[in-house]
Amino acid sequence: MTNLILAAVAALVAGVVIGVLIGRSGQGSTLRQRRAEQQIDELRSEYTRYQAQVNEHFMESAHLLRRFNDTYRDVNQHMARGANRLCNDEDWLEELDREATRARLEDVRDDGVEPPRDYAPKSDPKEKGTLSEDFGLSAKSQEKA
Repeated sequence: MTNLILAAVAALVAGVVIGVLIGRSGQGSTLRQRRAEQQIDELRSEYTRYQAQVNEHFMESAHLLRRFNDTYRDVNQHMARGANRLCNDEDWLEELDREATRARLEDVRDDGVEPPRDYAPKSDPKEKGTLSEDFGLSAKSQEKA
């Protein structure tokens, strides 16, 4: 009987030790889980703050651009009114219009700069242009093609 009681006490002590160990390991995981949840909450609040900052930035940018456009329109209208009031010489306005039209059509500039071309100019009107399919090919290559 004594052996039976000792075995029961030993089993009880072993059960308590195992229960304590399991309980501590469970607390560790819940503690880690709480820390992870806290980090997730911090990240969510940081993301929300970031979204608010981005929204505020673009709202302010839109407001500033609207003010810029209004100011530009006001300056443009002021210059047009001044030109109409101060420059009423019709001959001068017609000459200015003709010069602007000629410059647009001929791509002529006073500074000697011309826009880039999308082709290479030919030195002889009879030679093939760079956009020709057989440009740069010898006669033998052309026969093979």
